[in-house]
Amino acid sequence: MKTITKVGLAVLSGLLIAAAWPVRGLAPLAFVAFVPLLYLQDRIGDNENPEKGSVFWLSFIAFLIWNGLTTWWVWKTTAVGTIGMIVLNSLFMTTVFWAYHFVKTHLYDNKKGYYILIIFVLAFEYLHLHWQLNWPWLNLGNVFSHYHTWVQWYSITGIAGGTLWVLAANILCYKLLKNYNKKYVISLIYLLFIPLIISKIQYFSYSDQGDDVEIIVVQPNLDPYTEEFTLNARQIMERNLSVAEPLVTENTRFVVSPESAIQEDVWLERMDKYYSIRELRNFIGRHPQTCYVIGISTLGEVPEGAESDFAARKFINVDKYFYAYNTATLITKDSIQLYHKSRLTPGAEAMPSWWFLRMLKDKALDLGGTVGTLKKDTVARTLSFDNHKVGTLICYESAFGEYVTEFVKNGADMLFVITNDGWWGNSPGHRQHLEFSKLRAIETRRSVARSANTGISGFINQRGDIIQQSKYWEQTALRNTLKANDKLTFYVRYGDYIYKSAVFLTALLVAMTIVKLILGKQWKH
Repeated sequence: MKTITKVGLAVLSGLLIAAAWPVRGLAPLAFVAFVPLLYLQDRIGDNENPEKGSVFWLSFIAFLIWNGLTTWWVWKTTAVGTIGMIVLNSLFMTTVFWAYHFVKTHLYDNKKGYYILIIFVLAFEYLHLHWQLNWPWLNLGNVFSHYHTWVQWYSITGIAGGTLWVLAANILCYKLLKNYNKKYVISLIYLLFIPLIISKIQYFSYSDQGDDVEIIVVQPNLDPYTEEFTLNARQIMERNLSVAEPLVTENTRFVVSPESAIQEDVWLERMDKYYSIRELRNFIGRHPQTCYVIGISTLGEVPEGAESDFAARKFINVDKYFYAYNTATLITKDSIQLYHKSRLTPGAEAMPSWWFLRMLKDKALDLGGTVGTLKKDTVARTLSFDNHKVGTLICYESAFGEYVTEFVKNGADMLFVITNDGWWGNSPGHRQHLEFSKLRAIETRRSVARSANTGISGFINQRGDIIQQSKYWEQTALRNTLKANDKLTFYVRYGDYIYKSAVFLTALLVAMTIVKLILGKQWKH
């Protein structure tokens, strides 16, 4: 096989998975996107007639194309950071595929063992949800977010079930291409259509459960580059309240504004002294049947003795330290409840605390604010009003399925997503982000109210349908009635059990490979 053919196959894999990706992609392409890579690995790893070439660099080409074509929009916030992110994530994916190649060739002499790819990718996706360089945006199960009626069984499996579905289909397609067999044809038909039929049955038989709750979501439409951090508090409050107030009725219980809507650098120890908080209290005074949920950039004093905390920041001219938070606040006529964002965006809100990178702790971009790593909450804290508890997901947190289930386990009967997607402009970024909220609705069977600074805001029912949404880049507010459900899905109860099983199996496969290599060397001697 010529080098140009090998490179062409790698490019084809990258283009296919990118073409499957939401929001305008054709998801069924994901079922064949890895076939060219599987073919390359088989040919290069063949002990009898091996092809020259590097599985590592060929797969890197495919993953670089996939990452670049689907997440280029991060460029709008930081050009250098985007290049680093795309290259690094591509290298991570490449390492996983190379590890599959290595273990398959050493355990099975490359004659079988395709299942290893499924296990390794699932384990990697779990890692990408939990380590300090987390980036689950491209976890394969997300590919069906625009085809949510296909994956209603995510209420049982989470997105890991989608990843397993995609990879199993690719392996069967490749086996069928390599050696036509009726058994493979029948297996592929079952694999593709049984989950699809089950999902369709679930979709058409499920109806939203729970009590009715009227909610208003606000889209103030503040340009994060020219307005959000330059307008004064009075102007910011006017942008939010002027569109919300005309929609308030006697049945309205929650009014929701986006992430970081208040930029007064509010100190937690004296919140009531700020203009924005007073204005919100005045709003609630006029509408005492409501509460107001809003994102605030907050600051807090570091307790004595905690100065070595990785998130602690030192005052410039004083030998004291403070924390910075990305906070969701629920304000009533007589209380203020807080939840601090826990799943921070790497590079933008946090830097890894690993010892060899600690010198970079103050290099986090922290868009629009001071520079450094944010302090985060240690629990998925719900916010309560009128006998309802809500899980308020701040921006990036809505990409973390199992973490969202923690809010539900803590009593959340609805989910709010507050976000500022304006950093990415009118790119696929904010549309992909909206789509992921549909998957969280299905996994938890919780209705979702979404307030985005510059769009897209809206409401999602428990089947993942967007029942109302705003246009991008308009100042507006929307009102709708959602169901507040208190029942727990299988996925909420048991979380990422598929991912965790894959981690265990990965450790077992690696151990088996090491033992075989050691024994092989001893046998030769």
